[in-house]
Amino acid sequence: MTADLFDATAMYDDDYLHFFAGGATRVTHGPAVPAGHDGAGLAWRLLELEPGTNVLDVGCGHGSMARALTARGARVTGLDFSSVFLDRARADAPDVEFVQGDMRALPGEWTGRFDRVVNWSTAFGYFDDATNRTVLAEMARVLRPGGRLAMDLDNQVKFLASWTPSRVTVAKENGDMLVDRHRLDALTGRFEVERTVIRDGRVRRLTFLKRLFGFPELRDWLGAAGFEQVTGHGDDGEPLTGDHSRMIVVAHRRTRQ
Repeated sequence: MTADLFDATAMYDDDYLHFFAGGATRVTHGPAVPAGHDGAGLAWRLLELEPGTNVLDVGCGHGSMARALTARGARVTGLDFSSVFLDRARADAPDVEFVQGDMRALPGEWTGRFDRVVNWSTAFGYFDDATNRTVLAEMARVLRPGGRLAMDLDNQVKFLASWTPSRVTVAKENGDMLVDRHRLDALTGRFEVERTVIRDGRVRRLTFLKRLFGFPELRDWLGAAGFEQVTGHGDDGEPLTGDHSRMIVVAHRRTRQ
């Protein structure tokens, strides 16, 4: 397995939950932050989910999508590597099965187990390209033939059009601050963020990377990983355009590999 491009454990920790998962009322200065959308409703519609559908949430984070789909009647398993996130997820949704694991090597016993896979809130593209492709192949492996995948990512076209060098997020209650400085590497398609966290009088710095994808590239990657009928949608469920903040990609696992 390849070396990680950055320390994901340092990135996805309690500070992340504090600023981005309801721990603080915040105001952001810098590039526009996309308005939230009904992710569970959108996934439910685009994947044609029904009560009892067996769903895997890969990169489930603190469990908001898994919790919402379960409330609608799906049978959801959530997978994430972060023990901090999973502790929060289990506390908020004790009726959901949450598993600590690595999306690069999903459990062998899961082959063909799931009707649907969701991968939400830009939870893809954090490894080198060969490993990112492995993640897609793993998602295909755990789907039954004809099963479907839905991925929610930044819409590259809109993202680049609204890109700015920095963003500052401030917690209104106590002035806790998170400062991001951005750099785009045009040769790799990676977006690098140097983050400074100022919280409770302490200062912490870290760096993380994510890969930006245009729809044609990701469509081709999915085809190579064992998917077909790949479609692109915006955060309203309509066909993807340059005006959408989010790109929702839906793909069917081939019935014959």
